[in-house]
Amino acid sequence: MNIGFHRVRVWDLPTRLFHWALMLCVLGAVGTGLVGGTAMIWHFRLGQAVLALLAFRLVWGLVGGRWSRFASLPLSPRSLLAYLRGRAGVSLRTGHSPLGALAVLGFLLVLATQVATGLVSDDEIAWLGPLSHLVSNATVSAATSYHRFWGKWLILSLVLLHLLAITWYSMRGHKLVPAMIHGDKTLDEPMPASRDDRASRLVAALLFGLSVALSVWVFSLAPAGF
Repeated sequence: MNIGFHRVRVWDLPTRLFHWALMLCVLGAVGTGLVGGTAMIWHFRLGQAVLALLAFRLVWGLVGGRWSRFASLPLSPRSLLAYLRGRAGVSLRTGHSPLGALAVLGFLLVLATQVATGLVSDDEIAWLGPLSHLVSNATVSAATSYHRFWGKWLILSLVLLHLLAITWYSMRGHKLVPAMIHGDKTLDEPMPASRDDRASRLVAALLFGLSVALSVWVFSLAPAGF
């Protein structure tokens, strides 16, 4: 038995590209939001990119590679308890761990909320969200307050937590960053691989194109002169 030498494609290329693109766009959006002024032009552009990426990930979580699908996330209390007790089988160590699964869903939810509130925010100076004219003033005020304070710091906290988790896992011999670059993991038992062929990548490219079109359409709803 070749223990420890089962190399499995876990993260398909579309998932890997999504991960790194989202990281860059989120950090860029936070940075330009903090700078303000003319940097807000890029804040809006990066927010538009994040919207497209989130739309893509939502669909890819249904039809993507095996370990990228939401159905593969080990979210049951039994899985979480087994993992915390150190009794996780290879299936809980292949894709996202139970804690990682919770982090993924939490991150996506927080980012979706941040994008949604940004779409209807208004800084009362020079910048307003493209959909702010479609909701009440009270909604705009509440969304702006969340987007500029709670949402921003929640995202930064999650990023920090993510970095700490990566460091902790790396110290225990789990190289998460390389796996998200080349897509493979070396396991002590054979496990089904994620589909990552030319056909699936073409489907992903089509879905991402549709996601970009959706994001562009949302921003096109802004009033004239936006």
